[in-house]
Amino acid sequence: MSFSKLTRRGLIKTGAVASAGLALPTYLRADAHTGFTNAPTGDTVTLGFNVPQSGPYADEGADELRAYELAVEHLNGTGADNGMMETFSSKALTGQGILGKKVEFVTGDTQTKSDAARASAKSMIEKDGAVMITGGSSSGVAVAVQALCQEAGVIFMAGLTHSNDTTGKDRKANGFRHFFNSYMSGAALAPILANEYGKDRKAYHLTADYNWGYTTEEAIRSSTEAMGWETVNAVKTPLTQTDFSSYIAPVLQSGADVLVLNHYGGNMVNSLTNAVQFGLRDAQANGKDFQIVVPLYSELMALGAGANIAGIIGSQNWDWKLENQLGSRYIGTNAFTQSFGKKYGVPPSQAAHTCYVQTLLYADAVERAGSFNPCAVVEALEGFEFDGMGNGPTLYRAEDHQCFKDVVVVRGAASPNAQTRELVDIIEATPVEQVTYAPDHPQFAGGALGSCNPGA
Repeated sequence: MSFSKLTRRGLIKTGAVASAGLALPTYLRADAHTGFTNAPTGDTVTLGFNVPQSGPYADEGADELRAYELAVEHLNGTGADNGMMETFSSKALTGQGILGKKVEFVTGDTQTKSDAARASAKSMIEKDGAVMITGGSSSGVAVAVQALCQEAGVIFMAGLTHSNDTTGKDRKANGFRHFFNSYMSGAALAPILANEYGKDRKAYHLTADYNWGYTTEEAIRSSTEAMGWETVNAVKTPLTQTDFSSYIAPVLQSGADVLVLNHYGGNMVNSLTNAVQFGLRDAQANGKDFQIVVPLYSELMALGAGANIAGIIGSQNWDWKLENQLGSRYIGTNAFTQSFGKKYGVPPSQAAHTCYVQTLLYADAVERAGSFNPCAVVEALEGFEFDGMGNGPTLYRAEDHQCFKDVVVVRGAASPNAQTRELVDIIEATPVEQVTYAPDHPQFAGGALGSCNPGA
């Protein structure tokens, strides 16, 4: 069996190479360290942080950028503490940059538009010499930028992207996703929804009109219909929509007794607000209390929704209260929350968490590989098992570059507290085994990972 297969299966660790007396794999040899896009030649290395600084997901983007800046401080050893570097199971990071090079960064505004995101990523690669691109709070953006990075020969460490497509039909060898996906939300939420609301329900979906909305609707429909729910209608809404009144009005005449909002960011805040204004929270249908479900939401969205978030069930990639409420399985949560809180005065969002983690995972992979060569990074991340980053034991699966870990199911707090950011209550952390699927699952079909592209 080859070294890379042994590593992917977790049977040996990269650090054990010398002591085991094995031949060095190609990516660790000195002759593999040249001939790739933006190979660092001086005493610095540049990372590209591509986030929505305008548009409907701008709040998420602002928190992502805060987390990236904190991660750079920790990598360079200039922060007030070392954050998750203290709890991360891998001990390759030293606080002296990456491979001894000081980490610098450039930023771009995706505007939550695929074309704008590609343009800003392209500029960071071609003009600024970025060796890795990360960020985004839209799956349409993530898919577009991931494809660009594959073409350019740089690594893409996806930020907040939840669509199945990112590691499904649009997966790429140079791209990696730490965030969970639509299928995982459906698998985690369905048993909770059945227990809370029963198996005899009629659902009406409002769905953001892009690939994240499509795959989230598909995942929630398939999981809830499998337990007995009926879908009475599904309506697409423009990503640019701000007033959803015309979409909410028909729901009460539809025969539905559940409204599923497949919306994110400002879209979700606005559509939920409109739904409450139209009386859906207090309505009755089919002899049942009407319910509203938001499959994916964050505490930033809960903050924007205010009292309207009370009682709303959804899923998250991570929550800043995990370690305190569910114990040491989620070690790293407190370290990051305290570090972020010291710097910014508030707890971090799930968007901030995943972007911080992705930055450290990239830097760690480079250190373990001994090279910035993207193909070295790919080999170091494929099949990598790690812990101490706030989600419990986690695997970067080699077949599709998707992270597998527990999924957090939450409910909007009865009395959301904006000042303390205690806005949601954790219902459970669904075990990773319940949300794991085969690489060729139908919801992820049609894509091929392909081969790593080192570029130049």
